[in-house]
Amino acid sequence: MKQSKSYWFSVIIVLFGAACYGVLSPIVKLAYDAGFSFEQITVHQIGISVVLLWLLVLLRPKLWRNPFRRGKWIMLAIVGIFGLCLTTVFYNMALQRLEASFSIVLLFQFMWITILLECLRIRRFPRKLELAAIAVAMAGTLLAAGLFEEAGLARMDWIGVGYGLASAVTYSLFLFLTGLIDTDHDPVMKSAMMMSFGFIAIALLYGSGSWAGEAEWEMLGWGTALALLGSVLPAICFNAGIPKIGSGLASLLGAVELPVAVVSAWLFINEKLSSGNIIGIILILIGIAVAEHSARRTTVRTERLEE
Repeated sequence: MKQSKSYWFSVIIVLFGAACYGVLSPIVKLAYDAGFSFEQITVHQIGISVVLLWLLVLLRPKLWRNPFRRGKWIMLAIVGIFGLCLTTVFYNMALQRLEASFSIVLLFQFMWITILLECLRIRRFPRKLELAAIAVAMAGTLLAAGLFEEAGLARMDWIGVGYGLASAVTYSLFLFLTGLIDTDHDPVMKSAMMMSFGFIAIALLYGSGSWAGEAEWEMLGWGTALALLGSVLPAICFNAGIPKIGSGLASLLGAVELPVAVVSAWLFINEKLSSGNIIGIILILIGIAVAEHSARRTTVRTERLEE
């Protein structure tokens, strides 16, 4: 009975961590509506994330490791700058131009991009299930974007779409490259290091325009909320829950970010939610489930061959 309770508690906290990501999009839109700029929001969001993550590291001294030994920090820096933080940059740029619900749909294209990256790495063509997952997800994206509605293409901000797809590419790189890093660092320390290197790059690019003047205290409040929802709470929930339920189930549970983001945008900032949007989102979630099933079958087949 105790194991059962622990298992379901882990499922709940992983769902909560993914839901935090989902609420992030409309909060960023609200910060824009409050008059803050992209530079102010992005620099504060990432900077406060760095501070909070290192505070978490300091609270767990038994897990400390020298972050600069054996040169692994170079790979962490690359992933932090070109994966983790560039995703935040491109996604926040997309949110400047697009609705929050559509921005998250574009970000979720990381699913099929990651599949293609993995196929390139091991030099094989996508399998039938993977191709099916990509096709279903693409169909869902077209529906969720409203391209089949009247004047769907005419009203589209293609620069915003480009930023949204760029965030999907960089997030795919983050997931893909993180899986290749062999290090014994605690996941929270890895996140803190990646975010720190990324913040240095972001501060150099946008730091000069990040001061909010008389509204700095208000900006700190927005930045803290975004840091908690986008970095700290998900890191705590995933680190606590995923080891007990497995990465396969966690990947599927993480997909709850998409419907949570869409519903949050509808509730908090009154974005339109049509039947086409809902059907498209369901198709994307089905595509994610099919992709996860394919990955699980591949893992099981590999393990059997090794035995």
